[in-house]
Amino acid sequence: MHAGEFEPIRGVPDLYVHDTGMFDTDEYGSVYVYDAERPIVIDTGTGANREALFETIEEIGIGREELAWILPTHAHLDHAGGAGHLAKRYPNAEVVVPEKGVRHLVDPEALVAGTKSAVEEQWEYYGDPEPVPEDRISGLTEGDRIDLGDRELVVYEAPGHAPHHAIYHDPEADVVFSADAAGIYVPSVDGIEPTSPPPQFDLDQCLADVRTIEDIDPDTICFGHFGPREYEPELAGEIKRAYVEWVEAIREKREELGDDDLVVEHFEAASRHMEFWNPERARANASLNVRGVLAYLDYVAKHEE
Repeated sequence: MHAGEFEPIRGVPDLYVHDTGMFDTDEYGSVYVYDAERPIVIDTGTGANREALFETIEEIGIGREELAWILPTHAHLDHAGGAGHLAKRYPNAEVVVPEKGVRHLVDPEALVAGTKSAVEEQWEYYGDPEPVPEDRISGLTEGDRIDLGDRELVVYEAPGHAPHHAIYHDPEADVVFSADAAGIYVPSVDGIEPTSPPPQFDLDQCLADVRTIEDIDPDTICFGHFGPREYEPELAGEIKRAYVEWVEAIREKREELGDDDLVVEHFEAASRHMEFWNPERARANASLNVRGVLAYLDYVAKHEE
């Protein structure tokens, strides 16, 4: 699958994955479209390539008056940047997002500033978000249910990646939309890449979020990047191990080098072997995730005093 294309998800009727073409990397940005009785779009991409998403929704057969829900998994702009644009195009759709993310989508100015600071030159791949009108958005908390007419999604808070992050479970099809709560599964290497952005990545909570998915034990897991895959019980262990080893590697390198800038530079250099996205993105991704872990380690040290 390539940028702007979509395909059905095997084993889950009426569910499609759309490739946003984010960061010029095929399949990196995944948006899910559920052609249910009350149709829903789960995550929105950055908004930069929104016209292709509009075309996908139309080709699936969902009219502009028919889309019922726009559901970002969290407020980070690679997942929610298109929410306001979708709300503008689909007048009957309600935007629903974890409660702590509502203010960021109603007034995205601070979120944009923080994202620009975090991603630096990678901002060129983002679109300027459109604010979501306050009367078109509502917040979600643990246990809420989203009515799709012929099925429903159950909300589980998953704040390890960010405080405004949740995962969604469709019990009927037994599919979980994990976004970044389970890291990034990269099919080309059959492995998990942790995602640990600043400023509020929390390893302990992240492991708890993976245990939530483990307890659900779905048939299918829909990652926010590189699309869906069949869920197998051993996957949860792989994800937890990847996160623990990632944080420990950064902890050890910090002790060795004694300088956080050098730690970031080390992992930026190590990212050059990653062939599943472009070198520019690999370096930026390493920098972002290392800085998130360093902030987490500082937080832990401060609260152990």
